[in-house]
Amino acid sequence: MSQETAIANILNSQAVLSTSEILSAGVYPRTLYRLRDEGRLIELSRGIFRSAELPPLENSDLITIAKRAPKAIICLISALSFHEITDEIPHEIYVAVPTGTDRPTIDFPPTRTFHFSPESYEAGLERHVLDGIGVNIYSMEKTIADCFKFRNQVGLDVAIQGLRRGLSKRASRKKIVEFAGICRVQNVIRPYMEAMQ
Repeated sequence: MSQETAIANILNSQAVLSTSEILSAGVYPRTLYRLRDEGRLIELSRGIFRSAELPPLENSDLITIAKRAPKAIICLISALSFHEITDEIPHEIYVAVPTGTDRPTIDFPPTRTFHFSPESYEAGLERHVLDGIGVNIYSMEKTIADCFKFRNQVGLDVAIQGLRRGLSKRASRKKIVEFAGICRVQNVIRPYMEAMQ
């Protein structure tokens, strides 16, 4: 099997691959970079590739984060945007990592990292398959609670809009309260929830 056939086979099995995944399939680095230089492979971010023949990705930034930083979880404004409960257009991808761990080193897309306590980091995690790739994203209810916790960074107005739109999309009030407890913002979020009865 030729090197180019090997790359074609693995790129047909997954929409996006890391350098290590391609090399572990027996492809030589010089072949990989030659195909990139010829424009037959697109490098989404350092070490993340896809075939130029495939249709464009709908969520390329989120997929790139999932590949570059598998432990990072899409959070706050980026998660609000994913759940379609904000008008904000994130200029960075907001990601959560556990307290005590290093920030992921990602050159592109621009990211903003938040450290979450172990309990908060694990709560409300959902795995969504986007363009064939699994991406970690917080649930709508957890995202709303997180926005109230980080209201000084994302803006109280953003958190309130997320709550209002989330409730209109049938977000679970019970789960919002549960996650607000984990995030220690029950007293902050309660009056807004009561006003939206």
